[in-house]
Amino acid sequence: MKDLSTYSALVDSFSKLPGIGTKTAERLAYAVLEMNEEDAKEFSQAILDAKTNVHKCSVCGLYAEGERCDICQDASRDHSVCIVLSYPKDVIAFERLEGFHGVYHVLGGVVSPSKGVMAKDLAIDSLIERIDKEGIKEVIIGTNPTMEGEMTALFLNRLLQEKGVSVTRLAYGLPMGASLDYADSLTLSKALEGRKKL
Repeated sequence: MKDLSTYSALVDSFSKLPGIGTKTAERLAYAVLEMNEEDAKEFSQAILDAKTNVHKCSVCGLYAEGERCDICQDASRDHSVCIVLSYPKDVIAFERLEGFHGVYHVLGGVVSPSKGVMAKDLAIDSLIERIDKEGIKEVIIGTNPTMEGEMTALFLNRLLQEKGVSVTRLAYGLPMGASLDYADSLTLSKALEGRKKL
């Protein structure tokens, strides 16, 4: 199907998704071609709706459809304990645990000078504001155990020491170089229980 430019454009579009190689992109594009017209319209509308209606929570940076996400609006959660994560997808892993009832703060990345990402590019100022406004007493740093994640954790630790909050780091039950969204519940649970002061 290499001579079909529309099919090739669809394959290229699927290839932009994380973890999708050329072969998988070709299979997905072919599956779209095999859909009936109604399903194809529904599929494309779902993508457009997600891009239109879903945005970052004005408080924590998680994805939401309203101004604030459900977690930030939930008065039954412990707003004095906050896990700081790099990306919204990392929250899913902790929510599956059902043992953490605090709140989250999403930085929107990690400090990575080689990629041109500096501390000022992350949602750190809004975290500082939340500590004062919400009375956060403990910040658990949950960045991935990579070089960039460690650099970000150390930067946050230095910054937050001045705020008088307890700063802990997830324990190293997580293997170095791993991504939080691929960790199983038991590993995450142990890492959360064994967090240590920085």
